[in-house]
Amino acid sequence: MQKDHLEILLEDIRSKFDLVLEGHESLRAEIRDTRSELNEKIEHNSFLINVLNEKIDSVAADLAAHRTDTEAHHGVYRVKESI
Repeated sequence: MQKDHLEILLEDIRSKFDLVLEGHESLRAEIRDTRSELNEKIEHNSFLINVLNEKIDSVAADLAAHRTDTEAHHGVYRVKESI
């Protein structure tokens, strides 16, 4: 009788342990998926930031060229610094 009782307890413990392992694996899979999604978003945002930086550099170059051209025409145009 005691051996049967012990076997029943061990089977119950084993089934609960299997549930814990299953839950743990499910959480690990969810963490992996979330990490993958976040990496994709970070890569996309990095790309957008690089594109924006290029556009800002282009606008700055255009503005510098315009200012140089404007300052070259002393009698016609004047650049005023506002403070």
